[in-house]
Amino acid sequence: MKILVVGNGGREHAMAWKIAQSSYVKQVFVAPGNGGTAVEPKVSNVNIPPIALEQLVDFAQEKKIDCTIIGPEAPLVAGIVDKFRAKGLACFGPDKNAAKIEGSKIFAKSFLERHGIKTASGRAFSDLNAAKKFALRQAYPLVIKADGLAAGKGVVVVPTFSLAKRVLEDFMVQQTLGEAGRSVVIEEYLEGEEVSFIGVVDGEHILPLASARDHKKRDDGERGPNTGGMGAYSPVPGFSPALEQEVLEKVMTRAVQGMQEEGTPFRGFLYAGLMVDKHKVPKVLEFNCRLGDPETQPILMRLRSDWLAVILAALEGRLHKINIEWRKETALGVVVAASGYPESYPTGDVIEGLPERLSEKVKVFHAGTRYEGGQWFTTGGRVLCVTALGDSLGEAHNNAYQALEPIQWKHRYFRRDIGIRGKGEGISGKC
Repeated sequence: MKILVVGNGGREHAMAWKIAQSSYVKQVFVAPGNGGTAVEPKVSNVNIPPIALEQLVDFAQEKKIDCTIIGPEAPLVAGIVDKFRAKGLACFGPDKNAAKIEGSKIFAKSFLERHGIKTASGRAFSDLNAAKKFALRQAYPLVIKADGLAAGKGVVVVPTFSLAKRVLEDFMVQQTLGEAGRSVVIEEYLEGEEVSFIGVVDGEHILPLASARDHKKRDDGERGPNTGGMGAYSPVPGFSPALEQEVLEKVMTRAVQGMQEEGTPFRGFLYAGLMVDKHKVPKVLEFNCRLGDPETQPILMRLRSDWLAVILAALEGRLHKINIEWRKETALGVVVAASGYPESYPTGDVIEGLPERLSEKVKVFHAGTRYEGGQWFTTGGRVLCVTALGDSLGEAHNNAYQALEPIQWKHRYFRRDIGIRGKGEGISGKC
């Protein structure tokens, strides 16, 4: 089979790497890919942007691609799956209507309420004055969310009304996020343990993937601005089978059934960002219509099963007939970024010390890199995700940081505490 993966980040590198291991696969194309996918066995890059929908359809037809798998949210929200299906091409991901679960925070909030899925209390606004009046009467901190896609910059925790007022003006009047921020959701701030729960969905059946936890804040100690993610690990200590079953029944199943009832069945990767409170009650922070990044990297490091076989089963509506196997080890990934990320950051730095060979228990997934003239260069904010297995979370942490240390460039930046919190406590208490 010939497979096309759309996207250019660490998530797409991990997917291409795992898919290329399948006995079904002859070649994997990644559009546009990155420096890591350019040198991966059986993988080739294609110079087409993820949002160039017509070009991607034309390429899939020309190369007789057997299956296309969409990584990032933007092409899904723009309707890439609809365009592929209209041409009779197999494409894994939700269609444009189903992708609204991520594409519109206002739609998602209303959907959660309609289907009895627990979430933070809040309201949606398109009028600035009404939003300010509401924010003035609330307890702080609050969370302000831009309605549309904002590349990880659309969710802000505000500790005071004065800051809430400034964020609302930036989003709704100054349009610092463009159209994405013209409407907003204002909601209560939830406390607890954050968990990523991702399922593969075929429109009716759900196959849960391993639990994972992402670290969103840029700096050690969960400080600094929100990012796309600075590291992740899987599984989450203390995420018990009972809690997993509760999330499956009261969040994932209700969501998938709700999408069916509303005439927009969901097929693809459904990601629930959860906050589990001190009473072990999970509430939804957000839904995403794709795999998480960097959660995908440690999750796929632990996967023993054929990843492509899982996706094909979902496309054919037979997820309930397959099993999935995981390594017992913990996997932990550390994102190595360019200093200044997620705001302004330099690119074009030469990367030194990238190993040609690693052990079976360590993998460097690329995101913002290119390979040219025998050298590696940085091209983005998140540059690499160094991911390692270990018999415990502590061992996985140590293995990842040991593998990371020789990799150097002028403006390298990373958190040093990925997984530290999980070593001592878990969802259900001590680990």
